[in-house]
Amino acid sequence: SAAERIDLAEVSIGFANGTPLDQLEDDSARVIGQIAASDAVILATPVYRGSMTGALKNLLDLTPVEALRGKPVLIVAMGATDHHSLGVERHLRDLLSFFGALTLPVDVYLTSADFKDGVPGEDAATRLDQGIEGLLALTRATGGLGEFGPDPLISRLSKPRS
Repeated sequence: SAAERIDLAEVSIGFANGTPLDQLEDDSARVIGQIAASDAVILATPVYRGSMTGALKNLLDLTPVEALRGKPVLIVAMGATDHHSLGVERHLRDLLSFFGALTLPVDVYLTSADFKDGVPGEDAATRLDQGIEGLLALTRATGGLGEFGPDPLISRLSKPRS
């Protein structure tokens, strides 16, 4: 299966200010369409102030629930030290729960010590491979079913009550 990389530094994503996605004159709709069309997603982010980047948070603020609902997701984060490991994981897990996404039980966390000349070392590469293998196994196991458990709260709030 093919993988596609989206680098938020290389695309123009509109500010999440309530403008409908189809009215944004940038890459937002295309990028979110790629996420929605994917079988699984790897969200990778450096740690900024104990959380994910603002660019990633903004993209997720623009993303409709349906784009990630029931979708397997691997969280990969990079920070200066191991002390920052839970910040991104906690924030992204909470946010992905809002979407009803299926996150792997363990994320991949890397520090600057895991890299040499910008390339992951052997241990880091092994952890990344294990994360990807886990993501592929979860994707195969769920078979694109899309929904597990109750609707996310936001989905219930936007439906008319009967």
